Amino acid sequence: MTLLSVDNLTVSFPTSDGLVQAVRGLSFSVDTGKTLGVVGESGSGKSVSALTMLGLNPGADISGSAMFNGRELLKMNQHELRSIRGADIAMIFQDPLSSLHPHFRVGWQIAEAIRAHSDVSEHEAMNQAIELLRLVNIPQPDRRVQAFPHEMSGGMRQRVMIAMALALKPKLLIADEPTTALDATVQAQLMELLVQMQHEVGMAMIIITHDLGVIASIADDVLVMYAGRAAERSDARTIFFTPHHPYTRGLLGSVPSATGVLGSRLLPIVGSPPSMISLPHGCAFHTRCPFAMDMCMQEQPPLEEVPTGPNHTSACWLPPELTGVGIAVDTARQRYASAHRGARAAKLPGVAAAVAGATVYA
Repeated sequence: MTLLSVDNLTVSFPTSDGLVQAVRGLSFSVDTGKTLGVVGESGSGKSVSALTMLGLNPGADISGSAMFNGRELLKMNQHELRSIRGADIAMIFQDPLSSLHPHFRVGWQIAEAIRAHSDVSEHEAMNQAIELLRLVNIPQPDRRVQAFPHEMSGGMRQRVMIAMALALKPKLLIADEPTTALDATVQAQLMELLVQMQHEVGMAMIIITHDLGVIASIADDVLVMYAGRAAERSDARTIFFTPHHPYTRGLLGSVPSATGVLGSRLLPIVGSPPSMISLPHGCAFHTRCPFAMDMCMQEQPPLEEVPTGPNHTSACWLPPELTGVGIAVDTARQRYASAHRGARAAKLPGVAAAVAGATVYA
């Protein structure tokens, strides 16, 4: 069942230098209990699209549709949005230091979020805050609940944000770089916690990240964004093993392999993302693409189906049958193993079997 359906979302910001086209005709959906991973370089529109759905981009020019549980988010007033934020849709923000109020103790801030949406006493809300801090592995939660944000490390502040987001068991959790400030061990623990909560309450998740390891470990579907648009969409297995868009291949090629040859170089994507004020004609990626053709410089490619699966779409003028060309399955397997970081393979059923006897991509 589709919980969130975004259609042709466009977000732009008028500035003195010109119109910043942050999101350009973005469409995607998230089903109940499923996880969508959104990946792309900084400035590709990942965070802006999430903030727009929650009404957190004042002053932006917005068009399109964002249907959540049968209700149009983009037409709600602030009172209606406040009743949904935190209770039905929760968000883990990218920068916990600026997201937490510096003048209030972290326990009070968690308790306030609980009391805003449920009829409980201050004492009961504080007890719930302590349990939530314990849930996200903060030591001595009964003492840390009295700490101010500046008295905690970056990783602990991030865990406080995760605790606050999980407090009311939302239907949809949007996590914007939820593991940036965490070490690998704590990151794995919190990813397991999010998956456990997802299974217990049927929560859907949108994970916005640069870390392909996070995508590999928990995402059911993947949306690759570039210059405010969807470059490629599919299930996670297809994205990792039969990518079509050159940008997706570039992202995978830049992942270090744990089993690669010592001293071997990564394959970076040349150049830099374009200015969102002055986008190039045609495909926005053509200035960095090794396969660019004349058509790429003249006309923007539509998002069309690729014949590797029923829901695999790519915005590229390359022939749709050229999926994974030039990338050996053995190399992809190494990169996937490196990105997966020991997470449960059950999230991507059949991956090992699918490539066990393969030698090259189709």
